[in-house]
Amino acid sequence: MPKKQQQRVAIVIPAYNEGPVIQKVIKSLRQGLARQNLDFEIIVVDDGSKDDTAEKAAAAGARVICHIMNVGTGGATATGLGYAQQNNFTMAATLDADGQHDPQDIIKGIQLMSKDGPDLLIGSRLIDAEGMSKVKILGNWGLSTITRLMFGVRVTDSQSGLRIFSQNALENLRWKTSGYEFCSEMLWRARQQDLSIKEYPIKAIYTDYSKAKGQNNWNGVNILKSLLRRRIMELLGE
Repeated sequence: MPKKQQQRVAIVIPAYNEGPVIQKVIKSLRQGLARQNLDFEIIVVDDGSKDDTAEKAAAAGARVICHIMNVGTGGATATGLGYAQQNNFTMAATLDADGQHDPQDIIKGIQLMSKDGPDLLIGSRLIDAEGMSKVKILGNWGLSTITRLMFGVRVTDSQSGLRIFSQNALENLRWKTSGYEFCSEMLWRARQQDLSIKEYPIKAIYTDYSKAKGQNNWNGVNILKSLLRRRIMELLGE
């Protein structure tokens, strides 16, 4: 039998003004992934940061792609995944730059994807919500409900930044929004492309830093407005 091809994994981290923590995040990832004997590259997309995010990420060993101006996490994620697709990676993972994701959860997702996984695998903090505040649980539940009602995609954590992409998803999955609303739009586009979507449980790690950097529930109103506008535009053929 032919030997199974080793996966080439791109780890994509969209980052905006994450200088205080980005080196720690990268070093922790590198240590965990190296122990798995994975062929990987960490790509930090510096989304127009005003601090030293890019310099610190490069010093920690990441490949850094810089946006001249801030376009939003959806645009930064698209840039990183575009790099992965253009450079023939067989899989990609995205995660938040503020340290809220455990490297072991990323490794678990890569392993699940490697075993004939779906096209898109989402790390859900809501399957086991221990560590999440009631406010965040409510906000995520609300946006996941909106995603189901508007786009017919049923997931528990539509806003999770930890996602694993198959090569098929890298080649075919695209979206048009550039802010946080891209999380829900991505699921919509995956459904349009008949890509398979699954979830797996991950831990929610919140520090004072990540709490200050994260979304608040009021931002959900802006996300809803953007998604509705996008949905209406497409229904009208624009």
